[in-house]
Amino acid sequence: LFGPMAYTEEDYAGEQLHRRSGINRLMFEKKMFLAGSWGADFHPDLQPREGDTVLLPHKSIDVFETDLPDHLRRMGVTHLVIAGMAANLCCESTGRHAMEKGFDVTFLSDAIGAAGVPAYEAAIRVNYPLIANAVITVDEFLAAVDASTAGAIDVQPGDTVRGSDHGEIGTVDKVVEATEETEGYLLVPRGLLFQTDTYIPLDAVIKRAGTEVFINIPKLVIGEMPWGEPPSRTDRQAKHGPRATEVDKLYGSRSPSIRERSARGGVS
Repeated sequence: LFGPMAYTEEDYAGEQLHRRSGINRLMFEKKMFLAGSWGADFHPDLQPREGDTVLLPHKSIDVFETDLPDHLRRMGVTHLVIAGMAANLCCESTGRHAMEKGFDVTFLSDAIGAAGVPAYEAAIRVNYPLIANAVITVDEFLAAVDASTAGAIDVQPGDTVRGSDHGEIGTVDKVVEATEETEGYLLVPRGLLFQTDTYIPLDAVIKRAGTEVFINIPKLVIGEMPWGEPPSRTDRQAKHGPRATEVDKLYGSRSPSIRERSARGGVS
């Protein structure tokens, strides 16, 4: 899929895009991505080939605000791997939108660029780990793809566990299969990183690349891992929360206004 940009007179004279945001003003003043121009064309080394899909142009920083979702649904895609420019703009906005729409998202940290180090670091270290299921390198991604073709993720004792921000959690001591009372989990003993044993549910494991295992929770953003004991089935059920039909008021004291109006027979 190719997600280009192109601006026409209608975008500026009609929609007044250059008055909406700083990035649009910058592109307007610099005549960036004007339709039909060199700036809107594909790099000679990255020209779409016969059969490739070229998306409608995105007009700001979100490639999901094009026909991309339609093509993804048509192809049965459920997982997006994002690279490109810019870390804190198009890459982040598209990944955030995709996650909100139910897609799994992975960012490739060494295949993403930004205008400067602060913007890159904020996206890679802080925002992506909360938006995505993993932030990994290209080599790690390729290794994970190779491993995934072999079937289920096969975690082994001695594997290094990393969070979604690539922070090291520890080393797997053993892999415990599920029982009638507990969910399956990885035991990571306490050490220099964490002062207590960590029992990581197997369903938190997203990828394995070589001897590195990635889980979908960031290490740096939280003070401690939320797994201080083996995960019981009872606790897991409690984390699911109540059924929607069992809840009187969604927010405790209130429900969404549209539901309250409906309950009153549509009277506003």
